Amino acid sequence: MSLSIQENVSLAELTTLKIGGRACFFASAKRESEVVEALNFAEQNNLETFVLGGGSNVLIADKGFNGLVLQVALKGISTAQKKDGIVDVTAYAGEDWDAFCRFCVEKKLQGVECLSGIPGYTGGTPVQNVGAYGQEVSETITTVRCYDRKNKEFVELSNAECSFAYRTSIFNTTEKKRYIVTAVTFALKFGGEPKIVYRDLKNYFGDAKPNLEETRRAVLAIRAEKSMVINAEDPNSRSAGSFFKNPIVAKAKFAEIEKLAQKIGLQGVPSFDFDEKNVKIPAAWLIENSGFGKGYEFGRVGLSTKHTLAIVNRGGATAEDVLSLKNLIQAKVKEKFNVELKPEPILVGDLTNL
Repeated sequence: MSLSIQENVSLAELTTLKIGGRACFFASAKRESEVVEALNFAEQNNLETFVLGGGSNVLIADKGFNGLVLQVALKGISTAQKKDGIVDVTAYAGEDWDAFCRFCVEKKLQGVECLSGIPGYTGGTPVQNVGAYGQEVSETITTVRCYDRKNKEFVELSNAECSFAYRTSIFNTTEKKRYIVTAVTFALKFGGEPKIVYRDLKNYFGDAKPNLEETRRAVLAIRAEKSMVINAEDPNSRSAGSFFKNPIVAKAKFAEIEKLAQKIGLQGVPSFDFDEKNVKIPAAWLIENSGFGKGYEFGRVGLSTKHTLAIVNRGGATAEDVLSLKNLIQAKVKEKFNVELKPEPILVGDLTNL
């Protein structure tokens, strides 16, 4: 076996929350063949497997993970010119996502510029259909290359086969443990105009017509203002990013929420049309109006001083600390607005109540 299998490896430093125990076994696969080797090792030793990317969207149990943690660290980016100015860009799963966005912007390729600054690896982006500032990866993904653990072969899944929806795909729903992403291909527009549809970006530029590089810089600046860019010197960025999804509710349900808001003296609930029947409510607004402001402190954890969606490790926090604050916020939002907030991070280990 060419792959190195390590034992008793600390996982906290491999995550942006800096929380978590140890992995019984750990392997970092830099080739597709090593992904298969690691899975064979786990199967032969009857071990559960967890696939780790950049560690930006996980909450790892304090007792760690009693199995094999497989980090998919394959690197490489390639391009292929298509018709009508479309360029297929393929990135291996271990490529840093923001570095990939920078690469595309520098090549004048439009389609991921608004997703700049999001931490993690490229392989994780199709799993949750990563999106921000009016853009989602599902808009440009053409194929996702995966190892199919069921049929024990590498496959190429089309965009349609991935069943993308808001923060979901087959990779985190119907086929949660079946596929391991090894590469993602995006169809990007050479010389295309940046997508300026999100309110923060519209306000930032006003009537100006930015290019891709200016849009990327603006997104990074806006994210930095909210401590949503990983910075070792910024304690607010010791988080898993947005901890809660923006709830999507039927318009009839939204009318009920507005009535509840009026009863406690709130005039109007912000919302955005999701489709013909549903609207999306900013989770941050619900959290703030349930008694949790920016900088809210809860022992060793709290909310970012700049962004109420982020639960922050204030120092020495445990996974149980995070869960306690998560549960409190969910309970208060449910009590005030009858809305159930759903967390975004992936649970790793023995934390069955996330």
